[in-house]
Amino acid sequence: MEEHKEESPNDEIRVSESEPEPELNDSEINETIEQLCRSKAEEFHLIGYDQVTGADVWECVSDKYHKKGTPQLHEVVNDILSLKVTQFMNFITLSMYRGEIRK
Repeated sequence: MEEHKEESPNDEIRVSESEPEPELNDSEINETIEQLCRSKAEEFHLIGYDQVTGADVWECVSDKYHKKGTPQLHEVVNDILSLKVTQFMNFITLSMYRGEIRK
């Protein structure tokens, strides 16, 4: 009887030792963050929140950075991509009560 070994998809994944990625300059980082915020706003549009803009998303996400300072890029990206509509609406509601909302 011949033994048959099935290959799993993980067997083909190899970590290559390549050169490190070049670092982004400030304008490239800002452009990337703006695109992520627009993408999150578009996601909110799909579930019925049509008035949300990328600037609104950034205002919500960056609100907590005023106290601690801006974190590393991967944390900012995570904060944008993991933003839930309930968190966003809570931020908007509190901002309205405080009189801080943009018109």
